Amino acid sequence: MAANASGQSAKVLVLCGGLSHERDISMTSGRRVAGYLEEAGWDVSTHDMDGNLLDYLSDEDTRPDVVWPLLHGANGEDGSIRNILELAHLPYIGTRPVPARTAWSKPVAKNVVARAGLSTPKSVTLPESMFMELGAQKVMKLLIDSFELPLFIKPTMGGSALGCSLVSTPSEIAQAMVTCFAYGQVALIERAIIGTEVSVSIIDTGDEPLVLPPIEIETAGIYDYEARYTPGPTKYYVPARLDEATLKLAQDKALEAHHALGLEDISRTDFIIDSEGIPQFLEVNVAPGMTESSLLPQAAVADGHSLPELYSALVEKALARGPRK
Repeated sequence: MAANASGQSAKVLVLCGGLSHERDISMTSGRRVAGYLEEAGWDVSTHDMDGNLLDYLSDEDTRPDVVWPLLHGANGEDGSIRNILELAHLPYIGTRPVPARTAWSKPVAKNVVARAGLSTPKSVTLPESMFMELGAQKVMKLLIDSFELPLFIKPTMGGSALGCSLVSTPSEIAQAMVTCFAYGQVALIERAIIGTEVSVSIIDTGDEPLVLPPIEIETAGIYDYEARYTPGPTKYYVPARLDEATLKLAQDKALEAHHALGLEDISRTDFIIDSEGIPQFLEVNVAPGMTESSLLPQAAVADGHSLPELYSALVEKALARGPRK
């Protein structure tokens, strides 16, 4: 177990909570990660992102040796909290601010990975103001005429499938736009790919990233917030029920996305495997959920890894790397 400059056991701070729509998931993720790190013997504390945080980080009695930001949503995944940790000269687990901000924007991330050679569904990005200025009905008609249904509509920034809708008929698009704009001012409208939904997680604890087996998600309808966090309606298969070549291709494409976006330590990439066996990139997450039903922990356990050991390795790496500038 690593020690700090005073020779004591290194102090690990797990940041969770915040004010996003995903606060409850972040809190659950934080508690579970803290529990596994305590099991591994670390001196662990948790803290919300609130008005006391900077005092906590600067006080010599409470200042941690390494931070694991497990904040979901804005501020947690858009690079902001990572900027703060770098300004405070604190080592932390995860991607640096600029790549995190790139990954946080779904349209930008799609463009980056497309340039790197990955396939991603045809899409367009439109702000709510465009619907207001040009007329919502006319814009929606243009979308239906230009895209082949079904469509998938979601906020350009956000997680846990909040504000997401599958549009199978023209009559559904108006409600889908209302749902989307309840969680963000800009919508990503993309052609919905029919196929197998899989997620590939990557954990880099040393010289070579560990690409976990693709996990298949089977649920009625879309894999929305309720399907993700309510026990029962969703089934998971690790590895996904695909042939070996397709499984390997999904892992390779996840690693390509990880590198193309400049991600570090941990990421989770979501794909739809289309009818031709091609992984279609949907989005990537730099602070994936770590709850009991979250995809990364499920894939790691199914692959035979000990979560206390795996999480400890991430802490050790961040400590050895030190503060980033």
